Amino acid sequence: MAEKLVILSDMWGTKRGLWITSYLGYLQQYFDIQFHDTQQLADVDLVVCTSEKLYDAFKSGGRDYAVSQLLNKEKEPCHYLTFCAGGTVAWLASQKGLPMKSLYAVSPTELPMDGPKPDCPVRLLYGGNDKDIPSSDWADKNGVSLEVMPQYGHELYSDEMIIQKVCLSLLESAIHKKFQL
Repeated sequence: MAEKLVILSDMWGTKRGLWITSYLGYLQQYFDIQFHDTQQLADVDLVVCTSEKLYDAFKSGGRDYAVSQLLNKEKEPCHYLTFCAGGTVAWLASQKGLPMKSLYAVSPTELPMDGPKPDCPVRLLYGGNDKDIPSSDWADKNGVSLEVMPQYGHELYSDEMIIQKVCLSLLESAIHKKFQL
């Protein structure tokens, strides 16, 4: 029986997320996948959707609503692969009791550095030009695996090389049945 993998999109969800189909294509034959559009979880529906307006909508209640929706939808411990705002939603949901076996968060935005980390193996991947990279001291202190790809920016998760890297890591874990992220 395949392990369950919950995938949370970035704040754009499927509206600008053609890249997500690459992840699904690589992973669907090895995992039981549940995909959540983070924008839909947040119940954000903007007529004119700009990065700034979308970010503001997440900050002013959308993110908290997404956390509560995720807690309502996912009850069993499973693995999480998240992108951008989806990583923050999963992190915050774990602080409110969301059971996780592992969390692989690519470019999560504004992680709460003062609260507890999820009680599972956590791997963070950032582009070197991302403004939200936590310090390596914080990662070491909290037992979080932190990797920074120097030549990339915040949306590195949409690059085919990164897609292959992330999927290969998850597939190796699944094949060896040890999610040592």
